[in-house]
Amino acid sequence: MSETLSWPSILTSLLESSPLSVAEATWAMEQVMRGEATPAQLAALLIALRAKGETVDEVVGFRDAVLEHAVSLDVDSMALDIVGTGGDRFGTVNISSTASIIAAAAGTPVIKHGNRAASSSSGSSDVFAALGVDLTLSPERVAEVFRRTNIAFVFAAMFHPGFRNAVAVRRELGVPTVFNYLGPLCNPARPEASAVGVAQLDRVPLVVGVFQSRGATALVFRGDDGLDELTTTGHSHIWEVSRGSVLEHDLDPRELDLPRASIDQLLGRNAEYNANVVRAVLGGQRGPIRDIVLLNAAAGLIAYDLAREPDLVRTAILDRFRGALERAAEAVDSGAATAKLEEWARETRRVV
Repeated sequence: MSETLSWPSILTSLLESSPLSVAEATWAMEQVMRGEATPAQLAALLIALRAKGETVDEVVGFRDAVLEHAVSLDVDSMALDIVGTGGDRFGTVNISSTASIIAAAAGTPVIKHGNRAASSSSGSSDVFAALGVDLTLSPERVAEVFRRTNIAFVFAAMFHPGFRNAVAVRRELGVPTVFNYLGPLCNPARPEASAVGVAQLDRVPLVVGVFQSRGATALVFRGDDGLDELTTTGHSHIWEVSRGSVLEHDLDPRELDLPRASIDQLLGRNAEYNANVVRAVLGGQRGPIRDIVLLNAAAGLIAYDLAREPDLVRTAILDRFRGALERAAEAVDSGAATAKLEEWARETRRVV
């Protein structure tokens, strides 16, 4: 393949608004993962793709190349990842990170995939580190932590060494690129269930399409306010992916007895500030941040339940959310969520 493909041919196709095949996309990302693409070539690829608009085949090809170069992780794939694409520019607290801890405390195996902040002040790894979780574990230790605690964090910087070849270019560009959508699709644990928030509406079909191509189970969602989360400021749209089919839902949090919030009530700051917010929410503090965290934890529980029992898709989505919200709230109010965080952090720091 490398004998017939080249950067001029790839970039010419994109500049002519011609989509890349899966094979072409795989080749291009292989060059990036190996460190053989220059910064100029990578920047041209990312901006040309953004201007043209990525296709499902292109993202599938990129995902295949990234996973091929990922460090393998030996864990049970019947697990959940709750993650957002980022790029919504709001700077909220770490909603999906907090929701992940609650989901694990509610009994769902969680393998969260994340990285340092690319376009915000505090990414998932930043806040977990501030919460005392050691992120510098070997793959064997990550797997052991998961087996012992029911939760693990797959630090993209360690499990995807090829990603470092794109860090500088992504930061210098300063705009969301295909890498924002690759993260949620490239968890090396390949979990069976995903709850994925997507900030850009026009990118939703890509994420949904890739999950469909894998035959995976996912709840993909976007707040009508542009959050890459299920929002409490208004309605959210949900795409429920199961066994290659997609159902669409509109969700009004008021139908779940969750009051409307404003974006200003959900904003975060740096990692230390956000970590204190996480501790407060897990400790039972009520308010708008608790509401939105519980809602997103519920989405994760629903996705995991659906992966285990696909026929649940026949049950009304509101009924499933009501049940999942109760489970998430119980995990917090019983003290299980705080205990889960403490257990997880302690286990990651255990000397072996």
